[in-house]
Amino acid sequence: MTGTGVGPELIRLDKVAASYDHHRVLEDVSFHVHEDQFTGIVGPSGAGKTTLLRLLLQTLAPVAGTVWRAPGLRVAYVPQLETVNWNFPITVFECVLMSRKTGRLMPWASAPEKDKVAEVLDRLGIADLAQRHIRELSGGQQQRMFLARALLRQPQVLLLDEPTSGVDISTRHDILHLLADLHEDGVAIVLTTHDLNGMATHLPHLVCVNHRIVADGKPSEVITPTVLENTFGARMEVLEHLGMRVVVDEAPTPVTPKLRS
Repeated sequence: MTGTGVGPELIRLDKVAASYDHHRVLEDVSFHVHEDQFTGIVGPSGAGKTTLLRLLLQTLAPVAGTVWRAPGLRVAYVPQLETVNWNFPITVFECVLMSRKTGRLMPWASAPEKDKVAEVLDRLGIADLAQRHIRELSGGQQQRMFLARALLRQPQVLLLDEPTSGVDISTRHDILHLLADLHEDGVAIVLTTHDLNGMATHLPHLVCVNHRIVADGKPSEVITPTVLENTFGARMEVLEHLGMRVVVDEAPTPVTPKLRS
């Protein structure tokens, strides 16, 4: 069982397995999301991190086990930026507006909906980009736009797939602080990341995944050489620096060439 939250439970996976084309990706996964949770999922490529998010979203049905979500739960998702067609002819304002709730009789946006989009863009610091084409954005601006799309739905749970992939250090820090602020506002957050030093060590709770849950807990409990080797299949060294854990690849044993006689 994973999850640091002590508040009400919002999502529960119980002994879940998931497959694609009969290829098992996740096995025997139990995972809980509580309303006060902020969790990072780490693991190698192909380990099932994105699949775990899809199970939480209920866009993928498990082949074994059960998935439960609180009735009426509002969940929003921020995809990997690499999966987006940035040539689609749309502005930032229009892209965010498209995420508004459906079910209205009139297809066009109401004045209150437009005001809400403007409010969210302003909160994320990109109000001045509202009429810019999405392909003209930097990586950090693109990520903020998708966060705006998610926040427009006023989620109780926010799921993010590699939110700091492809951005610079400054932008990574900005995204971390923004997510921390959202969490303080009461949004439960679950994200995947491959960035052990820049992202994972700053989160309050980590889950290591490699087709099953290898370990979960605080970074000090999870970021250890043994856990990382079991997760990534390679030996890594963990150092302490200014009270933070730093992961470095273990240097290979040098090969001394034989001298010819």
